[in-house]
Amino acid sequence: MTDAPKNIIGSGGGSPPPPPQPTRAPDTLHSRQFSTILDLISEGEIEGFASASKEGRTQGTTAYNNAALKDVFLNDTPVLKASADSTNPSTTDFNFQDVSFTPRFGTANQTKIPGVESSSSVTSVGVTVTASTPVTRQITNTNVDAVNVTVTFPQLQRATDKGDLLGSSVSLKISVQYNSGGFTDVISDTVTGRTADAYQRDYRVNLTGAFPVDIRVSRVTADSTSSSLIDSFLWTSFGEIIDDASTYANSAYASVRLDSMQFQSIPSRKYRVRGVKVRIPGAGANSSGTPSVDSATGRIVYPTGYIFNGVMGAAQWCSCPAMVLLDLLTDTRYGFGNHITDSSLDLFSFVNASKFANTLVSDGLGGQEARFSCNVNIQNLQEAFTLINELAGVMRCMPIWSAGSVTITQDKPTDASYLFNLSNVGEGGFSYSGSSLKTRHSVVSVSYFNMDSKEVDFEVYEDADLISKIGVVIKQVKAFACTSRGQARRLAKAIVFSENNESEVCTFTTSIDSGVVVRPGAVIEIADPVRSGVRRGGRVSSATTTQITVDDSAATDLPTTNNPTLSVILPDGTVESKSVSSVSGAVVTVSSAFSQTPNGNTVWLLQDDTVQAQKFRVLNVEEQDGTNYVITALSYVNEKYAFIEDGATLPTRTVSILNLPKDPPSALQAEEKIVEINNQAVSKLIVSWQPIVGVTQYQVNYRFNNGNFVSTTVSSPDFEIFNTDIGTYEFQVFSYNTALQTSATSADLTFNAVGKTALPSNVTGLSAEPINEKLVRLRWNRSTDLDVTHGGRVYVRHSPLTDGNGTFTNSTDLIQALSGATTSAEVPYLEGEYILKFQDDGGRFCAGETSVILELPDNLAPLVTQTRREDTDSPKFQGTKTNVAFDATTNTLNLVGGGTFDAITDFDAVTSLDDFGGIVPEGTYDFGGTAGGDTLDLGGVFSLDLKRHFLTEGFYPSDLFDSRIANIDTWTDFEGDEANDVDAQLFVRTTQDDPSGSPTYTAFQNFTSGTFKARGFQFRTVLTSNDPAQDIRVFQLGYSAKFERRVEQSSSVLTSNALTTVPFSSPFFVGTAALGGANSSLPAVNVTAQNLASGDYFEISDVTASNFKIHFKNSSNASISKQFTFTAVGFGKG
Repeated sequence: MTDAPKNIIGSGGGSPPPPPQPTRAPDTLHSRQFSTILDLISEGEIEGFASASKEGRTQGTTAYNNAALKDVFLNDTPVLKASADSTNPSTTDFNFQDVSFTPRFGTANQTKIPGVESSSSVTSVGVTVTASTPVTRQITNTNVDAVNVTVTFPQLQRATDKGDLLGSSVSLKISVQYNSGGFTDVISDTVTGRTADAYQRDYRVNLTGAFPVDIRVSRVTADSTSSSLIDSFLWTSFGEIIDDASTYANSAYASVRLDSMQFQSIPSRKYRVRGVKVRIPGAGANSSGTPSVDSATGRIVYPTGYIFNGVMGAAQWCSCPAMVLLDLLTDTRYGFGNHITDSSLDLFSFVNASKFANTLVSDGLGGQEARFSCNVNIQNLQEAFTLINELAGVMRCMPIWSAGSVTITQDKPTDASYLFNLSNVGEGGFSYSGSSLKTRHSVVSVSYFNMDSKEVDFEVYEDADLISKIGVVIKQVKAFACTSRGQARRLAKAIVFSENNESEVCTFTTSIDSGVVVRPGAVIEIADPVRSGVRRGGRVSSATTTQITVDDSAATDLPTTNNPTLSVILPDGTVESKSVSSVSGAVVTVSSAFSQTPNGNTVWLLQDDTVQAQKFRVLNVEEQDGTNYVITALSYVNEKYAFIEDGATLPTRTVSILNLPKDPPSALQAEEKIVEINNQAVSKLIVSWQPIVGVTQYQVNYRFNNGNFVSTTVSSPDFEIFNTDIGTYEFQVFSYNTALQTSATSADLTFNAVGKTALPSNVTGLSAEPINEKLVRLRWNRSTDLDVTHGGRVYVRHSPLTDGNGTFTNSTDLIQALSGATTSAEVPYLEGEYILKFQDDGGRFCAGETSVILELPDNLAPLVTQTRREDTDSPKFQGTKTNVAFDATTNTLNLVGGGTFDAITDFDAVTSLDDFGGIVPEGTYDFGGTAGGDTLDLGGVFSLDLKRHFLTEGFYPSDLFDSRIANIDTWTDFEGDEANDVDAQLFVRTTQDDPSGSPTYTAFQNFTSGTFKARGFQFRTVLTSNDPAQDIRVFQLGYSAKFERRVEQSSSVLTSNALTTVPFSSPFFVGTAALGGANSSLPAVNVTAQNLASGDYFEISDVTASNFKIHFKNSSNASISKQFTFTAVGFGKG
C-alpha cells in the first residue's frame, strides 16, 4: 500500500510582529484646596431650612443637615437634589461633592461651629521624610487649636522594563506627642496613583493635650532603591491654626466647606430658610379657637369666628406681614422694642389686618394663596419710618398714631363712615387735584423674588384699554418682601387701577365736630353740587325714624326714581342708609326705619343711579386753630378688590351731569429750560395755554421727531416734558369736560428742542492768590450752567511748564475734581501753569481751557539738598515697574496693555503689542536705579520740604474705533485728540528709622509739595486709566528736597569760664556723604561778647550740627570768664 500524502505547514515567512507600545498611566493625583466660609444668615431665632422643616427633620441631626443642603445653593445650584433621600443620600444625589455644612439657628445658647479657622500661621519645613528618618517639629503656642500638615510628592511614578509609566503607593503616618508624654499615631494614609508633577496633600491634626506638642511625620513604605521608582515625599510646611471661638449668639449662620476642584472661585451662596420666629395671636376669647400656621406656606389659619382677646401667643415662623411688622416694632434686639411695647400698640388693628392678609384668594394659576405674604431678608440699617411703611405697604396698610397708641389702617373693602357736603365744610368748599396723565402707566412690571429660580423675576400686567388710550407707558416696581407671582400680579393690577381710578385728591376744611371723629384711613362720601351739577345733600331740619325733613328743598333735587337712597349720620356717629319710598316737598320717607332717630342739624346725603356721591379714603386730618380741621382724602373705589383679585367687572359710578363738550385751549406756547430737580440739572420743555372756564383737565398728545403720539392728561393749563432731546416736538391739546369728553378740535404747536447737548461755558475770572509759600488760592466765577453747578465738576490740573504751552491733556489732576458749584480752592503753591475746565453732569467738558501761570520766588534762599530726576538717569526710569514700561521711542514711562501673548490669535491683526488687550487700569513705578536712588536718607530726622517735578500727557495709543474695547457710552472723546480719562499721582512714604537697617515705613501718601518730618523717604508714582483705549505717558518725573534757612539765637546771656561747649536747641542739617558731603553745610556762628577789656578775645571751634565750642582769653592767653550771646545760621531743624 502507499503512504498518504503529508502536508507541510510553515510560519508563512515575512517579518516578526512589532513590539507593543509602552503605556503611560494617567495623572490621577491632583492637589486640592478647601475653603471654609461663614455666612451670617439672619437674626435669630429662625425656624430653619425650608426643606428640612417640611420633612420634619430634627435640628442637629445628619438627616436635618442633609435636607438643609437642598436649600443651600452654590452658584444657584442646590448642593443636594430635591429628590434625594435626606437620611441616606447617594453620591449621585449631590450636585457638588465634598461639601461640608454646619448650621446654627440663632438661639441665645447655641454652641460654636468647630473647625472654623480664625487665624493661621504657616511655618516652612522643606525636609524629605524617609523610612529611617521621621521628621519632627514642636508647637509651643498654647493658643493653637490644630495643626495643618502639608506634604509634597515631587513625583510619584514607576517605570517598567518595557517603558511603561505606572503609578505607585506610599503609606505615611502622622503622630502627636503632648508634653513629652510619648507619640500617638493620629493619621495613617496611603497615597496611591501617578503624578509627574508636584502633588500636595494637607492633614489637619486637632490638638487636645498639653503643650509643648510634637508633630512627627513618618514614612511607612520602604524608601525606593531603584531609579525606576520615584516615590519620595517632603514635609513641606505646617500651619498653626487658631479656631474661631465665637458662638454668635442670637445670630443664625452657617459654615460651608468647599473643594477648590469644583470651583474656579468662591461661589455665590444662597440659603432658602424659614426666617425669624414671630409672635402670632393666642387662643381666642369665648373658646373661639387658636390660630395655627400652615407649615407649607407660612399662612396663619384663623378659626371661623375667631375673636382676639388681646393676648399674643408663642413665637412661630409665619409669612404674615402684620405679625412681622408687630415683631419689628416690639423686638428689643433688632427692632424698636426699646421705644415701643405692646401697651402702646393697637394690637386689635394688627390682628384685623392679619386676618385680611391671610384670607385665601386666587393665585392666578388655578390655586389659592394668602392675599398678602411677607418673605424678606432685611440686610441693611434703614430709617425706622421707611422700614415701617415698607412692611405696612406689603399688606396695603398705613401706620398712624391715634389716641395714644400706634394703629394700622388697611386698604380693604370698607363702608363709608362719615358724610360731607357743602353744609359741613368751610366756605372754600371742596378742592380737587389729580395726577397728570404723564404720571400714569398702562403697563406695570413688578419685580419679585422667584423662589423656584432663586432670581428676581418680573410679572407684567398690561391694561389693553389704557394702552389704546395713552400708549405703552411702563412703570417698574419692586415688590418688597414678595415671592409670589400671584401677589406680584395683584400688586401690578392695583397700581394700574389706583393710578387711573384713585388718583384724585380732595381737600377741605371742616369744623371740630367732624374733625375729631374722622381718622386717617376712614372712607367718607362727598356730595359736591359744584362737581355733580345738582344739590343732593345738606342738614336735617327734623326727623323721625322713617321720615327726614331736609333743608332748602327749593334748591335741592329729591328724585323718587332710579333707586334713590338716603344716608344720614346717627347720634352714635355711624352712617346708616335706607332706600327712599316717597318724597313730599321737603319730607323724605324711607322704606324701613333707621335704628336711631337722627338728630336735628345732622348731615344727610341722597343719591341714585343717575348721580352718586363720591367715595374718598382719608389720608390726613390736620388741626388748624382748635376749631377747624383740614381733611385730605384720596378717591376710593370699593369694588376694586373684586376686580383686582377675581377680575370682576367694575360698576359704573356717575357723579356728575356736567358733560357738555368744551372749547379747545388758546394761546398755546412752549419754552425750554434747564432746571434743578433734586439737586440735579434736568432739561425741561414747558407747554402752557390759556385755561378754559369750567375745564379742570386737558388731554395733551405729543410726539418727538415724527414718532408715535403719546397721550397724557393734566389738571393744570401747562404740561412738562423732562430730559428733552434735540429734535422736533409736536403738541395737540384738547379740553376735557367733566365727563372726560374731549373738545372737538385741538390747539396745535410745533417746537424745536435742543435738550442738554450744549457744551458748558468756559471757566472765567480765574485768578491766583498766594496764601503763603505752601499754598495758593485759586478763584473763578461760578458756572452759569445748571448742569455744571448741579452734578457737574470743576477739574483743576497742573503743568510744570511756565512757557504757556501747558494743556489740559499734558497736565495732571492737582486735586480731586470739585463740585460744579465751587468758585475757589486752596491748592499747593507750585511753579507752572494751573489749568481749569468745567464738566457738566453728562461728562462733557467745556470747549476751552482757562489757566494762570505762577513762578516761585526764592526769598529765603533754602538749601537744596537733592534734585532727583528719574527721566534724566541713563538709562532712564530704572526703578521698579508694575504694569508700566519705558517707551524708548518717546523716552517716556507708559501704562502697558492688559493682554498676553497666549491670547493673540492673529499677530498680523495686532497693531501694537504693548497695548494689546486694552490699557490696564493702573500701574506703579517705584523710584530707583542709581546708587541709593530708591531712598533719600537725611542721616537723621529732620523737617524737609519736598516739591514734585511731574510732566505727563494723556494719549490714544491706537486711536481706531476697532481698537477701543470700552463701552461706547463711556467714551468722553471721539476725535482722539483729548485723552482726559487718565491721571497720574506722585506718592511718598517716610520712616524715622535708619533706612539701611530694618526701618518701619508709613503708608504711601499723595503729595504735590509739602513739609515732611522723617529720616528716610521713598517715592512712587501711580498711573491710572479709566478707559482701556487711553494711555498716559510720563515725560518728566522727580522731586526736589530742600531745607529752609534757620536762625537760632541764645535765649539768655551765657557765661563761659574756660573752653565751653554751647548746644543748639535743635540740630542743624550739615550734609551727609550722599547729600553734599559730610559737614558741608555747617551753621555759621556769630558771638556777641560783653565787657571785653583791651586785649581780650575769644575763639570759636568744633562747630557741629548740635553745638560749638567757645573759649575767652585775655591778652596773656589766659582763660577768662565772660558773658555772651550767639546767633547760629544754618539749615533744617532736627
